[in-house]
Amino acid sequence: MFKSIKSKYLVPDDGSFRIAHASTLPPGKVHEKKEYKKQLNEVVEQLEDLQRILYAEDKYALLLIFQAIDAAGKDSTIRAVMSGVNPAGCQVYSFKRPTPEELDHDFLWRTARCLPERGRIGIFNRSYYEEVLVTRVHPEYLDLQKLPEPIDKDKLWKWRFESIRDHEKHLARNGTVILKFWLNVSKDEQRRRFLSRIDEPHKNWKFEIADVRERGFWDQYMKVYEKALNETSRPWAPWYAVPADNKPFMRVAVAEIIVKSLTKLGLEYPHVSPEVKSKFSEMRRMLENED
Repeated sequence: MFKSIKSKYLVPDDGSFRIAHASTLPPGKVHEKKEYKKQLNEVVEQLEDLQRILYAEDKYALLLIFQAIDAAGKDSTIRAVMSGVNPAGCQVYSFKRPTPEELDHDFLWRTARCLPERGRIGIFNRSYYEEVLVTRVHPEYLDLQKLPEPIDKDKLWKWRFESIRDHEKHLARNGTVILKFWLNVSKDEQRRRFLSRIDEPHKNWKFEIADVRERGFWDQYMKVYEKALNETSRPWAPWYAVPADNKPFMRVAVAEIIVKSLTKLGLEYPHVSPEVKSKFSEMRRMLENED
C-alpha cells in the first residue's frame, strides 16, 4: 500500500498540525515568475512520462484532491500542473452544490461514482470533504440531507471522519494512490484576488457576492480545515498544506509532490511474455515484405 513521501508541507498523522504555524508564503528566496514557469515545465515533462507508464501498466489509479478557501487557485493549479498530461488518461470533476439525486444518497456516493480507473488520474476540485467543512460551518445545510433524526452533531462529524478514513484506506488497499492538497492562502491575499476580480473586466465572471460574504466565516473555516486535516491525513492518504499566496511557486510545489509520489511507485511499462516476443521476428518479416 502506498505511503506518503517526505515533504515540508506534509500534514503529520499525529494530530499536531496547526494552521497558525503553516506559512502561506514560499520558504526562502522568492524567484521570478519565469523561473517558476521554467521549473514547472520541467516537472510537467516528468509527469507526462510517468502518466504514460501509469496508463500502460494499468495497476494503480491516482486520485488528486484539491480543497481550499475561495480564490486560493484550485482551478489554475489543476490547469497548470496537468497541462502536459494526455487527456485520455485524466478526468477532472468539480463538486458544487449537491443535486436532489445526490442528496438522496450518502455523502460519499457522488464522488465514489467519479473515482478513477486503474491507469488513470482522477482530479477532484472540492470533494466529499465539503461535508466536514462548509457543512460544518453552515450546519443548516444538514436540513437538506434527509438524515435520520434526531441528529447528534458531535457524533455526526466523528462518524463522517471515520467514514472518510475507512473509504480512503479501502481505496489505497486496492491500488488508488491518494494525494490531497490544501492550498493555504492568507486572508489578505484572498482579499487582493477578490478585488482584482472586480477591477479587471476579464475576471469579472469569477466574482461572486457569496464568496465575499463567506469571508465573515474565515476563522470558523480555518478551525474546521485544521480539524479535517488532522483527522484524515494518513500515510496512505496524506494531506499537503501548500503555501498558496504565490501561485507560480504553489504550482511547482504541487507538481513536484505528484511526480515524487508516482516515482516512488516504481512504475514500469508492461513486459511482453516470451511467447509473444518469440513472434516478433515473424511479424517483422510479414510487415517488411508487404507490397
